[in-house]
Amino acid sequence: MTTLVQVEGLKVHFPITRGILLNRTVGHVKAVDGVDLAIEQGRTLGLVGESGCGKSTLGRAMLRLAPITAGKMVFDGVDVAGLEGEKLRAARQDMQMVFQDPLASLNPRQSVETLLTEPLRAHGIAYDKRTRVGELLEQVGLPSSAAQKYPHEFSGGQRQRLGIARALALEPRFIIADEPVSALDVSIQAQVLNLLEELQTQLGLTYLVIAHDLAVVRHVSDDVAVMYLGSIVEQAPADLLYDEPLHPYTKALMSAVPVPDPVVEARRERILLQGDLPSPANPPTGCRFHTRCPFKQETRCDTEVPALDDLGGGHRVACHWIAEIRDGRIQPHRVDPDATELFTDA
Repeated sequence: MTTLVQVEGLKVHFPITRGILLNRTVGHVKAVDGVDLAIEQGRTLGLVGESGCGKSTLGRAMLRLAPITAGKMVFDGVDVAGLEGEKLRAARQDMQMVFQDPLASLNPRQSVETLLTEPLRAHGIAYDKRTRVGELLEQVGLPSSAAQKYPHEFSGGQRQRLGIARALALEPRFIIADEPVSALDVSIQAQVLNLLEELQTQLGLTYLVIAHDLAVVRHVSDDVAVMYLGSIVEQAPADLLYDEPLHPYTKALMSAVPVPDPVVEARRERILLQGDLPSPANPPTGCRFHTRCPFKQETRCDTEVPALDDLGGGHRVACHWIAEIRDGRIQPHRVDPDATELFTDA
């Protein structure tokens, strides 16, 4: 398959300023710090991780909605990170975003007709207003009568459909969906996710789906990348990652997903991580996960940054001891279960 999107060493660092005029830089928040990703054309990459790990910042930086400090964002062979002016505007026709909060991302003073045609006007694309708006509304399952209404007149699920329709207006090839269903009821979530899959099949779209709900990611993704404190720690085809998570952080995330079988749920091991997510303004040295990792080894983890190694079959993991952990030669550190830290047996 053809790789449509290639992210190489992408960094997004926000300055921390002090002083009366806030003109003295005293440090940086390393929201995204050296991310490598690849998305094949027509496929969906799911991006998961804790709140504050840099998922949304990465998505915004890929579309140049957040400043890129270093690295490349290559779309169809062109490094978007180096584009400016009209060249960047032209590239954005092929890359669009669906935002987390549909009400906040839609102008309450504009009718649906204006919202859906604004991207076309901004890019100087000729169109027949009634025809194009009708097509977009039909694609997302809304009636043509919705064209004259305003965002507040729709339910949450309908507003998210409008956000998707607006993203489709320029006929993009790549769409980033940032928590597209997190603000919706469970019953509506399934409808929106099914709509995204149908549009992908019909239009040949490529997706990056950012979410914290692992069930949602598994439902829509071909591949999944796990992010921790600004870096990718594991990436693999979705079924492989869910069936055999290897990185200790991924194992902890997967153990938090409830299993519908009560017998299996009672027997399986739950992983409770110690401590909180470190500050991206002062990340740990070495492996960033070592401050919470139950497999930590003093020899390398706190001093040497692990590479994202390819284990075959598209499975990549950033851990010094993954072979030993996989074979059971290194066991997790256990503490008193009453302490509610690290590992406890259910």
